[in-house]
Amino acid sequence: MNATIANFWNHFKENNFVFRLMPDIPKEELEKYFGKLHELLYEYNKDLGVIITNGKTKSELIITAKGNPYLFKDVELLVHYAPTIKPWIITAFLQPVGDIDEIEKGTDKPLEYFGISLKISQMYFIPLENSDNPNRLGLRIYLKNYIVHKDNPRLKEAVYTIIEHLVGEKAFANDINFIELVQLTTDTLKPQPIDLCYLQDYLREFNEPIL
Repeated sequence: MNATIANFWNHFKENNFVFRLMPDIPKEELEKYFGKLHELLYEYNKDLGVIITNGKTKSELIITAKGNPYLFKDVELLVHYAPTIKPWIITAFLQPVGDIDEIEKGTDKPLEYFGISLKISQMYFIPLENSDNPNRLGLRIYLKNYIVHKDNPRLKEAVYTIIEHLVGEKAFANDINFIELVQLTTDTLKPQPIDLCYLQDYLREFNEPIL
């Protein structure tokens, strides 16, 4: 284990209770610990990211390559040396969503991202053929409120983040080549768009070998 990896995990292990109790920690204090965590991560690789989620019985720290397949080995190496810390789960890459019941019901919470609010249940897609690389898809994504956010430079980044969370970071990097964003209208009928929550199923079928 090299020094930058050791420094990152030592800081996280020594201060994991701060990240575990994020809602109860003063904002200024939390920013100090997060700032140091990001600083140490950037010393290892400045292009990686970290996501922390907390639940009642467990917490999860995710190391992400931000969809860049050239950084996958760096993520895997860092997570390989992760310490065992109860009740933490330490994960390499954003994983596919397992339960889409709330999305299907339309009761999913919106993603709030730099002033952008998007709900997966209000997003749809049409697959686009990629003649240069038939093994990777293009996607036309229909947004209910595209007109509202189209001038926000973070919009495409927000949609990329949603899709990474939905299908998993590796599938996003390996199977999707490009994305177009358009407004959903009452005339969006031909071809009939597919609910975005079913993109994971579509990719699974797309990758099935033809017998």
